[in-house]
Amino acid sequence: MNKDGKIGIYFLKEIWSQHNDLKHSREPSKQIKWNYINAVFNTLRIGSEPTIKYLMTSSKSFDDFESWIEQNGTISKRAINHFNSIIENEKVYKNSIKEEVLTHKEIEHWNKEGFVILKNAISKEDCEKTVDFICNQIDADLKDKSSWYRSHPLKQGIMVQLFNHEILEKNRYSNKIRLAFEQLWNKKNLIASMDRVSFNPPETDYYKFQGPNLHWDVSLKQPIPFGIQGLLYLTDTSEDQGAFTVIPGFHNSITSWLDSLNDDPRDTNLLDSFKEKPISANAGDFIFWNHCLPHGSRRNLAELPRIVQYINYQPIDFEYQQEWI
Repeated sequence: MNKDGKIGIYFLKEIWSQHNDLKHSREPSKQIKWNYINAVFNTLRIGSEPTIKYLMTSSKSFDDFESWIEQNGTISKRAINHFNSIIENEKVYKNSIKEEVLTHKEIEHWNKEGFVILKNAISKEDCEKTVDFICNQIDADLKDKSSWYRSHPLKQGIMVQLFNHEILEKNRYSNKIRLAFEQLWNKKNLIASMDRVSFNPPETDYYKFQGPNLHWDVSLKQPIPFGIQGLLYLTDTSEDQGAFTVIPGFHNSITSWLDSLNDDPRDTNLLDSFKEKPISANAGDFIFWNHCLPHGSRRNLAELPRIVQYINYQPIDFEYQQEWI
């Protein structure tokens, strides 16, 4: 393990060497686990698919690879130092938690309902800066309703492919959000993921909500490992404003529910008998949810768009399920 090169992050040269061997049909001299590769990619804000494609088709040298990262990712010294510190102290960080930002009552709610709201995770000023950035990038003006529905290359339904910017990075590394993730995981060896943002405008006669409706982002192969997801409300959001929606408490019964099925569990019609909970909250509030909860957005029946940033932290030793069900 080293952090050779001008970027100075652990594992990067080994990742390049491993894929260079594979590209030339050689047995890699050292295999790096996927969770470490994914953590490096997240830290450098480079997507796994385009990065692996580059490594397997275009990269001629390690120097070339680093130059490609500088052009396509984000070299954040804060993120790199955080990653390197976790690697250097992994055994210490794995099961040590000192600071708590969620109250005992909030933890009880988390255990029972599977979600919890961290109030005032970031400032209203930073929310406004983030909203301004997102709107500028997709040519939307909150004072001009017609601009909310224009097509744009960055839009994929209500999802917006924005990952790298100073204000997004500031929110992503909010000390309060990170500490709450550490408290819920009961671990400190957490790496921030590279997540995007969302812009969900009100429905009209000519625009209808495109989803995603209730779903899971995890394989339903049992046993489902513990996992957390999160999003930051950037605007005050009422229940009818396309609010983030879950089925509360489902994490406590998902095992028995799956065992009882003869149908495809991804058929969300099977969830019709469960009561949904749209979560209203204010700009700057952060919602954590157990990834076993069915969750999604909903039709926006209010007057203004719902705008959020997705932020997640996972332990660097998080084991991904190999089989997708």
